[in-house]
Amino acid sequence: MNTLRGTIRWTLLALLLGRVALVLCLAYGAAIPVPVMHAVEASLLAPAAALAVPLSADYRRHRRDGMTPRAAAREAVRDAVPVSLRRLTVHEVRLLTSFCRWLTRRPPHGVGPGDLAVRYATGQSFVFYGFLFVSVVETVALALLIPWPVVHAVFLVVDIWGCYFVIALHASCAVHPHVVAADGSLRLRYGVLLEIRVPAELIARARLERRYPTGGRLAQLHDDGALDLSVGGQTTVTVQLSEPVRFVRPLGKEAEARVLRFYADDPAPTVTALTASTQRTDGTPAPPEQLGKPNRDQN
Repeated sequence: MNTLRGTIRWTLLALLLGRVALVLCLAYGAAIPVPVMHAVEASLLAPAAALAVPLSADYRRHRRDGMTPRAAAREAVRDAVPVSLRRLTVHEVRLLTSFCRWLTRRPPHGVGPGDLAVRYATGQSFVFYGFLFVSVVETVALALLIPWPVVHAVFLVVDIWGCYFVIALHASCAVHPHVVAADGSLRLRYGVLLEIRVPAELIARARLERRYPTGGRLAQLHDDGALDLSVGGQTTVTVQLSEPVRFVRPLGKEAEARVLRFYADDPAPTVTALTASTQRTDGTPAPPEQLGKPNRDQN
């Protein structure tokens, strides 16, 4: 059954790519024989019909395990569709909704009454606008240099999507700030790519600490259990936990961290809110260094 699923997936992918190429040819006025168009249309029916076989088998199997019809159908689709494709689809949908939220100037996502929104997008604005400028220049240059219509159309679509992706990713960071909740819990995010929830009782201490991590990765996890969620190549707040917290990294791998270092545009109110949460949790006064000046520490 797994072999059948893999064959169907690759066949559908190849046929969908062929259909995209056909649409691009038609858009540029290429003469496509009618039998070829009919063959492409009919070729999509065979793997789609074959996909019904594993879907039906998985659905019946989940129903025998006691699942409701809706849950069984959902699990059958999960069995048929690769995890990477599901994750990519969900990511694109969330990216689009974040972009629309940013355009319509709606309030930040996930920030309730009494919560503190900790913004971080400003620290990376220059980098993102630089990427956008390069993407626009590349789009214009390739439009002038590529003489073949079909190749030009393909690169034009890819370049336009690249410009949209840069804008939408930055927009998702703007509408998904970090959040210090009213109950003292911490919610660290990076757009729609990463989210870490830390209960209030796990926060042992918070302090101002400016660091410049090396490596350049989005969520860099060190061997000592420290996680650097840097923006613009720096972090400004360090949170120590009483025990490790588990999270899912941007590519889907699970990990855990005991020290969280992240960037905040205005770190002082963040540390104050986290310190107040710590005092409410354990009833002990905060160490004086938590509210001192940021440390200039570089990895």
